[in-house]
Amino acid sequence: MTARLFLYDTTLRDGAQTQGVQFTTAEKTRIANILDALGLDYIEGGWPGANPTDSDFFDAAPQTRATMTAFGMTKRSGRSADNDDVLAAVLNANTPAVCLVGKSHEFHVRTALGIPLDENVENIRASFAHLKAKGREALFDAEHFFDGYRADPAYALACLHAAHGEGARWIVLCDTNGGTLPGEVRATIEAVIQSGIPGENLGIHTHDDTGHAVANSLAAVEAGARQIQGTLNGLGERCGNANLVTLIPTLLLKEPFASRLQTNVTEDALKGLLKASRTLDDILNRVPAKQAPYVGHSAFAHKAGLHASAIAKDPSTYEHVDPASVGNSRIVPMSNQAGQSNLRQRLREAGIEVEANDPRLSRILDTVKEREAKGYAYDTAQASFELLARDALGLLPRYFDVERYRVISERRRNAKGQVVTVSEAVVTIQIGAKRITSFHENHHTPDEGDAGPVHALSRALAADLGPLQGYIEDMRLTDFAVRIVGSGTEAVTRVVIDSEDDTGRQWTTVGVSGNIIDASFDALIDAITWKLVQDDAPVPA
Repeated sequence: MTARLFLYDTTLRDGAQTQGVQFTTAEKTRIANILDALGLDYIEGGWPGANPTDSDFFDAAPQTRATMTAFGMTKRSGRSADNDDVLAAVLNANTPAVCLVGKSHEFHVRTALGIPLDENVENIRASFAHLKAKGREALFDAEHFFDGYRADPAYALACLHAAHGEGARWIVLCDTNGGTLPGEVRATIEAVIQSGIPGENLGIHTHDDTGHAVANSLAAVEAGARQIQGTLNGLGERCGNANLVTLIPTLLLKEPFASRLQTNVTEDALKGLLKASRTLDDILNRVPAKQAPYVGHSAFAHKAGLHASAIAKDPSTYEHVDPASVGNSRIVPMSNQAGQSNLRQRLREAGIEVEANDPRLSRILDTVKEREAKGYAYDTAQASFELLARDALGLLPRYFDVERYRVISERRRNAKGQVVTVSEAVVTIQIGAKRITSFHENHHTPDEGDAGPVHALSRALAADLGPLQGYIEDMRLTDFAVRIVGSGTEAVTRVVIDSEDDTGRQWTTVGVSGNIIDASFDALIDAITWKLVQDDAPVPA
């Protein structure tokens, strides 16, 4: 017999408290639609009245299948629930569900609120009686609950029962400081259930300050809790909240959860998990974590020859789930540690079949080893490796030739007296019978961020590819990394570029040179060429 498990997302509220994160109203709406498509049960949209963005979001909140939830706090001392303007602003958002946070740790009641313990309990009780009278589904976020239970179990439980007794649908136990470990979470929730609050009314809200937010959430579910709160990509204050991108596939694909629990997330929705994660990173202008569980670029990468050989026979030898189940894909990287089994598997994944004893395989491996000795790294730059292999096999179209490029950077003051950096790039290419020269210029002040010579060069290179231009319109660079390899006069610069397009494809290219601009340019050319190959672009006449 399966039990229903509810998934509650707080990316738009708790996630917005991440250092450096500032959502616009339009971005919050876009994220809410992503969450709804995944199958989340609740979407916490923010705190109405706390800031203009949250208020604007609720004024024009999207229609979602998920229950839209407004967040606020229990009524303040010295006023009734009817006359608390902060509580009124939350209710005025007109969401079907309301989540109120309240203290459940006697230390915080005395120190942070500065009120008697019984007054705090009464504030909780009155607040939820008010929500019940208004006909809203009510959730109580019991702040610092695990610390509070450790210090004074009776008082912490009294806070929970004050809300539950007035009809709160969910009592959410919060590990606000993120310092509790799974064994204590499990034992504490079992004690809460024994006190008279059923597991079907309990939720868990964890922070990742010890790296256990996901483990603590799973421990809570094993103990009987039936709601998990978390965020996409683990956004949140300090070290973040429980990462729903890790939790969701674990709950759907791993035992004992998969057979005992039912969620609203379908198999098809789960296949959109990687796209949801990457879209959030794109909105935040963040580089996706390569080693993130399930959705990371390296989550299903198999570098060692022994691994690749086994994977070719049966993927389950080194994969705990099918990468496609979460929208990801398998990668067999190439490096100077690779053997022919890696090489043939990698070529096969690129749609290239080569016989086991083909002499060209040894030449490709030798080339990889020679180039890595010079500073290249193909274990991460899969797209550059594929182009290298295609070239050796006579399968690389020659789309264009670069005749010349020039990059100039100048720092000067503008008419307002501001320091401005100007970067100019000119690229001339031969494409078919046509010669094309493109120009791009960047102007920026230090406060506007960096859009320097490499950016100008990339924009100039991609500005006009003649008949091929339509194939690269949706292409964009997502990361640019530089490393100095070697030392002294022998040092070279390695540039690694990550790119993506609107299909969700992501690829990595590498360039190496004693000149950072030249290394960057080589990586850029590879990035564009790989995109053209993947889209079967015709070679211009």
